[in-house]
Parts: sequence; C-alpha cells; structure tokens
Amino acid sequence: MTAMTTGPTSRADANRRRILDVALAELLRDPDASMDQIARAAGVVRRTVYGHFPSREALIATLVDDAVAAVEAVHTAARDGVADPAEAVARSVLAVWDIADRYRLLTALAQRTVTMQGIRERLAPLRRDAVAHLRQGLDDGVFVSPLPAEALAYVQEQTIFALMEAVNDGLLPTEEAGRSAAVTVLTSAGVPASRAAALVRELIA
Repeated sequence: MTAMTTGPTSRADANRRRILDVALAELLRDPDASMDQIARAAGVVRRTVYGHFPSREALIATLVDDAVAAVEAVHTAARDGVADPAEAVARSVLAVWDIADRYRLLTALAQRTVTMQGIRERLAPLRRDAVAHLRQGLDDGVFVSPLPAEALAYVQEQTIFALMEAVNDGLLPTEEAGRSAAVTVLTSAGVPASRAAALVRELIA
C-alpha cells in the first residue's frame, strides 16, 4: 500500500520540481514568459503546470519562497562559528550574493506580483538574525552607527536590493558586485572603508 502511494507522489514531486527549475530559467531568460511557454519548456501540458500552480503569480511566489530558503541557508552557514561581527557580516553578504545573483532578475520580476512588502515578510527570519549580529557589533564597538540595529538591518537589506538593481541596469559589473556589496554593507555599519575592503579581499582570497 505504501509503495502504491509513494510512486505517484514522487513523480508528482519530481514534476513540480522540474516545472520550478524550468520556470526559473525561462523567466530569467524572458520575464514575460507565459505559463504555456513554461509548460512547453518543461515538456508537460499546460494543465500539468496549473495542477501544481493555480496562476503565474502563484508560480512566481513559490520561486521567491525557494530563493529565500536558499538565501537563509547560506546566510546561516556563512556565519556559523564566526565570532567577529564584521567578519560574520562580510561572510554572509558574500555567500548570500553568490545565491542572490542567480535570483536578482527574479527579484525584479517578483516585485510585479509578490510586492516588495511580500518579499520583506519572507526575509523576516534572516533579518532577525542580522539584527542580533548588528546589535552585538554595536555593543562591542565593532560597528558605529547613529541607527539602532533594527533600522541598520533594514538599510543594509535595501542596499543589497539596490545593488541588485544596479547590476540589472548595467551600472555595476557582475564580477565586482559581490565584493562591492560586502564592502558597502560593512561601511554602512561604520567599519572604516580601508578595513572593510581589506577584510573582504582576505575572505575572497
């Protein structure tokens, strides 16, 4: 009985995963890609796509959820065991950027359907962790800012979104974006620019 239910469920899960993977590739290639285009690219009929996702907006929202989960995972792994708040922030930004760079066009697309508020709500757990590290850094004197940790975390989050847009608009070379993001986030917390740049160079090396 278990085998009978596991097989179809596994196939359905595999189909769903394939649709999501193909949808991400198609939407990054063509932000206006329709559900029909995604179905054809995935090698399934349109009805199969709608069986998993009732609308294009629901499909994009699920892709955003996947992106947030991936970002949270690398953010946590990058900070694990790092005592110095500045190094923890730098490692986190560099790791997150590697993932976020894949999704930066998706973020711009999602703003049409999920809204920035919806994206921010999804990032709430990651933001709480960032606030804790910023508060520690402010208390220890590693960071210096007129802003409380909560506001500083918001500023840094918006800075990363802005840098994604800068890359999308061709204002910032992709190959420099991760390093620039890490240095910018550190300096926004009051870390001297020379120290921030040196720390990021060391971590990249």
